[in-house]
Amino acid sequence: QVQLVESGGDLAQPGGSLRLSCQASGETLDYYGMGWFRRTPGKEREGVSCISNRDDSAYYADFVKGRFTISRDKTKNTVSLQMNSLKSEDTAVYYCATCRVTATGMSDPYVYWGQGTQVTVSS
Repeated sequence: QVQLVESGGDLAQPGGSLRLSCQASGETLDYYGMGWFRRTPGKEREGVSCISNRDDSAYYADFVKGRFTISRDKTKNTVSLQMNSLKSEDTAVYYCATCRVTATGMSDPYVYWGQGTQVTVSS
């Protein structure tokens, strides 16, 4: 059984930065793409970014492109999301999950996902 545990969520000011991390335990996730999703009350879940297991190619949603960077360390079984130039609309619970980079974007989360970490962007 795989467990994904997110960390790094916090309160940040607009224009600031945060780094989210997701630690996987239980088995290697080398065979899975890994990514981040977010949910805000009253809104549907959004796919933020996904990194491929095969070639580390990454997908970014338009609303984070140029501001967020996803990375993974297979030796440590972790995936991270560097979030820069934060905006108030980035406020959400961010979830780590297995995913796939597709021809048109990224898949829904599947198989494994974490409990989430709260990111609040406010002055």
